[in-house]
Formats: sequence, C-alpha cells, structure tokens
Amino acid sequence: MATRSRPQSSILPTAEPVRSKAAQLRAELMAPALSYIMEAHNGLSAKIVEEAGFKGIWASGLSMSTALGVRDNNEASWTQVLDQLEFMSDATSIPILVDGDTGYGNFNNVRRLVRKLCQRQIAGVCIEDKLFPKTNSFVGEAQPLAEIDEFCGRIKAGKDSQTDDDFILVARIEALISGWGLDEALRRAEAYHRAGADAVLIHSKKSTADEIFAFSREWAGRAPVVIVPTMYYRTPTEAFEANGISMVIWANHNLRAAITAMRAVSSRIMNERSLAGVENEIASVKEVFELVGQSELTQAESRYLAPSQPAPRAIVLAATQGVKLGPLTVSRPKCMIDVRGQPLLRRLVATLNETGVRDITVVRGFAKATVDLANIKTVDNDHFAETGEVSSLACAEAALDGACLISYGDILFRPYVVSDLIAADGDIVVVADARWNSPGHRAPDRQIDRVRCARAFTGSYLDEGPVPLVAIAPDLPTTETNGEFIGLIKLSADGTTHVKDELARMRADGSFTMADLPDLLTRLMARGIAVSVLYITGHWLDVDDAFDLAKARNLM
Repeated sequence: MATRSRPQSSILPTAEPVRSKAAQLRAELMAPALSYIMEAHNGLSAKIVEEAGFKGIWASGLSMSTALGVRDNNEASWTQVLDQLEFMSDATSIPILVDGDTGYGNFNNVRRLVRKLCQRQIAGVCIEDKLFPKTNSFVGEAQPLAEIDEFCGRIKAGKDSQTDDDFILVARIEALISGWGLDEALRRAEAYHRAGADAVLIHSKKSTADEIFAFSREWAGRAPVVIVPTMYYRTPTEAFEANGISMVIWANHNLRAAITAMRAVSSRIMNERSLAGVENEIASVKEVFELVGQSELTQAESRYLAPSQPAPRAIVLAATQGVKLGPLTVSRPKCMIDVRGQPLLRRLVATLNETGVRDITVVRGFAKATVDLANIKTVDNDHFAETGEVSSLACAEAALDGACLISYGDILFRPYVVSDLIAADGDIVVVADARWNSPGHRAPDRQIDRVRCARAFTGSYLDEGPVPLVAIAPDLPTTETNGEFIGLIKLSADGTTHVKDELARMRADGSFTMADLPDLLTRLMARGIAVSVLYITGHWLDVDDAFDLAKARNLM
C-alpha cells in the first residue's frame, strides 16, 4: 500500500510530547497513517464522538447551522458559532477542527476569528476560497470563487494571528466544485501553500473520487491533503490510503442520524400516544446523566461540601498472583501490574481517595513485599495459595468496624460508582453491571459471578435505588441473570456486624477456608439478612488477562 510523501519541514519530532489540542491535531494531520475526524455540532455530539474513539472532531458549519434551525449561508453569526465551539471544547479532550466557512469576511475578520479560536483551545480552522456570505457547496452550480491573492491574504492574516504555534489552518479549494477544473485547483493549492496554509482540503461533489485522486497525484505530497467524501462515500477507505490522502472528514452524519432518529421517535409517540413502545429503544436518562458527567458533580460535592457522615473505610483483597497474566506476574501480584505508568492498585486507591475513602487496608499475599504503596495499611494472607476470598477478608477483620467497603484488588471503576454506592440505602449493597452480556465486554468463555435480582434493570432515572438480591453464582442460567457482580460491596455498621458474625459461623462449620465473597453473600441471604444490588451500566473492568489489561489502559 502506498504511503503519502511529506515535505521535510512538516515531519514532527517523535520525542516531543503532545501538550495542546492543536499539537494533537497537527500530529494526526502529519502522521504517516490516514487519520479520520468525525462531525459534531454541540457539546453532546462532541462527547459522543470522543466516546466512540475518534482522535479529532470536525465542527461542521452545516451541522451547527442546522442544529440552530438556520441555513448554511452564514445566517448564524460567527459569535454564535463560537459559543457552540466553547461548549464543545470544554466538553472534550480531543482536538477540534472548525469549519470556518470563508473566515466570515476579509483578512481582518479572519485575524479576530483565529485569535478567538485559540483562546478557546480550538485546534484549527478550515476556510474556503469563496465569497462572504457563503453558500453551501452542494447548493447551485458554478459558485463564484475568491481572487487568489485576496484569499492568500486571509491565510496569512490567520497564521500571523494564531497564539498557539501548532494551530492548524486548512485552505479549502472549491475549484472542482465550481467547475474550474484540475489545473485551477492545483494553481490555487500551490498559492495557498506558499501563503502559509498547513494543509489543503480539496472538495468534490462527484459520486466517484477520480478527480480527488488526480489532484493528489499531481500535488505529490507538497502538503497534507484533507478530503470530505460525502458524495463519493462508496470509495473504499483503502483507496484513500493508497492515494496519499492525509485526513478524512466524516462531515455531517451525526446530525443526519439525529434527524432520522428524532423524526422516527416523535412520529411514533404522536401516533401511539404512549412512551411504552420507544422507551427501551432509546438511551436511558441515566445514560444521559453519565454522558454529561453528572457524577463529577457528586464527586465535587463530596470534596467541597461538608460530609453528612464520615466516609467508610475500605478493605481491598489483593492477595492473588494472577497467573493468567503470564510473565507480567512472575515476581509481582496482578494488583501491581502497570496500567499507563501506575500500578493497578494505586489507581484503585486513588479512585477511593477521590470519593473521600482514605482509611484503606490492603490484604497482601503473593510477592507481598512489592505491595508497598503510601497511605495504605496492609495485612498479610500468607496462605493465599490454599485459601479463598473469605479467608483474605478475615485477615483484615480488625478493619471490619463500622461502615466499610470491600473491593477486589484487580478492578478499576469510575469514581461515581463508589459515590453512588456509599449513598445507596441498605446494610449490605453489592454493585452489579446490568450490561454484563454486551458484545466485546469480555472473552465469551470467562466465568463471572452472575446475579439474579428481584427486578431487572430498567434504565429509568427513577430506578436508581438498590434492588433486592435473590441469588449470586457463576452458573445461573442466562435467562435468569440480571447482571455481573463486579467485586465491590458496601456494608453499613449493622452490615459489618452481620458479616463478622457469619465469618465466625463459617469458621465453626468448616466452610471458611476456600469460600469466596458470593458464598458469603449467599449464606447471609439464607439467614434472612437483606442484600441489595446497585446496578451500573459499564464504566468498570476487572484485570484478569492480557485482553483485560489492554482495556484497562484504554479506560485510563
């Protein structure tokens, strides 16, 4: 497969750390591999683009205008667009390349636009060589183009006004769209490149990419080439790679998908006069809260507001070796394997600390000397190889006093999970993932602790309270499974007393040595002690093998 050539001056030194969003976009644009950025038009859609894994966002002028209910003819002012961009930038950590239309006027307007974009950490702007006010490229024929020298002045003004050295200015060439031909497109591209454009965007409204590829061959990599394959969408992506394209913009599909979905839902509710038919087919309100970071406010409240009650202490069970991780755990337990520069256990402890839990006791076992983090207490299960989780818990029985959390030592989760668990009603509350069976969540042959509850997860924002646990076991039938126990339990002071009493009974009847936490919970329920389940929907994982470790690094 062909790779695109690069001008020597545009190759980034690999040793330099990427700091700003503009630097991230520049790295994507200059990388040898083909890059992709996805359209967004407000803070919510920008979050969704980042959540999907894209490395950059295209802030589409068409999409932002349409979302405001106006035409893509500069009917939305540039300050209204800037307001939308500020929300998008604040909501995400990936770079944004904004569709700057014509620059909203002459060189002076471009200067002010670029300064304002840099202030809001927008990574780059794309301006097109048409006249202000612009008309969408797919409306009408043979639209007039700007004079080359005048447009070069806009480019120079933009580059002279940027306050971030890595800020990207892309010059969009409309010569093919307007029927001026390949020679004119190349002439303009060369002039714009000399004027300081970091890349050129060559646009076409034909159903094939032939004229795009002809341009790229003639251009021969003098600067990165950006494309928007809205019309020639059937062209295989491999063809873009083979023809030296630097970046592909998926330009308006989130907006169009939203229009389709909103029309369908609105029409259905209108016709059926009920929500019953659509409620299970759309995102839950709880997902909405998670997407906009409602949990961060909960964490902030715990940090900045006076607590209504003391934070619970925590016991972390981290005695096992983790043999499925192979050579990574030959000389250290899996709780100490590296996850993006920090031991897994340190990340777990940091999450607990962030939610106010600071009295933490870790039960060590395999290679216990390596478990030496600051600000934790340790106790040892020297018989970890012949005992189970309940035995490790018993080693920390002195810490079972008052409100307490019990956690496996090989799990990671978002801080809101702990905040919600601490706030949940009930003496014994366990956390279960209602999306336990979602595709790609884990290897299909993985044994997990399944739970059956008195009520399945509904997704309603009114359904945030815990529900009674009915059964917990790895062999529950799929049809009876409502979630996966993640290895996290909250005990009230009374709950702690119940657990300590049950530990004494297990010692007495000989069931103590190899029992695990699900065994303990099952015994408590059999004695009539209420155990509840707090549902979550993802945002956690356990690290059991190399597949999990890769996911953990992505989660971080």
